Amino acid sequence: MIFKVAVLQKRSQNRAYEENIDTIIKYMTEAKRNNADILLLPECFVTGYDLTIANDSAVCEKDLKPLCDAAQAIGLGLVATALTKGKSSPQNSAFVIGKNGELLMKYSKVHTCDFADERALEPGTEFRVCDFDGVKIGLMICYDREYPESARILMLKGAEIILVPNDCVSMRPRLQALSTRAYENMCGVAMANPNGKNAGNSCAFSPICWDDNGKCADNTLLLADAETEGLFYADFDMDKLRSYREREMMGNTFRKVNAYSTLLSDEIKYPFIREVK
Repeated sequence: MIFKVAVLQKRSQNRAYEENIDTIIKYMTEAKRNNADILLLPECFVTGYDLTIANDSAVCEKDLKPLCDAAQAIGLGLVATALTKGKSSPQNSAFVIGKNGELLMKYSKVHTCDFADERALEPGTEFRVCDFDGVKIGLMICYDREYPESARILMLKGAEIILVPNDCVSMRPRLQALSTRAYENMCGVAMANPNGKNAGNSCAFSPICWDDNGKCADNTLLLADAETEGLFYADFDMDKLRSYREREMMGNTFRKVNAYSTLLSDEIKYPFIREVK
């Protein structure tokens, strides 16, 4: 079974909701022609990554109806991304929409960039996994991927594929981190980033890092350049991925969780103390 992810490398327009939705539907149609199962968008694509947005101007679930209708009509899944209404401040969210147009999951970014303008956003409180046509999908958004705990929790919740909407520059160390997230959790990983100078590099990584003979294998399924705009594709062979997960020793096989209690401490010590203005 091949699970084919279409990855959109493109920047949307701030506050141009209808135009951005039309763009998404255009690329959904193209992705379906190329036999993709799901389209992954960069971060905040519906609204644009406009952090001056007020909570009342952010997106709510009913605003996604045109995308749900398109998913059903086209027969393609979608990871739709937007700044969404929170309790008091906007959230940075992603939605998994099924091929039948059903809204399967909403995830709001846990690790908001509190060192920058995202400190005005309301962070999410949990990592979530859903079933998409028999494939367990988890989501991380941009800065989430900097923390190993994000992908680890998704793996522990059953994720087989982790999809990452992103909007970031200086991608080289982040690509290395995503490859590592795939390796250490035995999960497939795909990331969509807007194109641009020092940006782009949308990617996908298999968890399979050595072959049946124990020799190292290149786990890169996709690595786009920085500036090309459009769709890229990553094929995850779910039969091989699942067989690999059943026999190898990463993921949740031999973890020594009794030694991990420090991970739950919220104390911050030098040199990691930061003043947030």
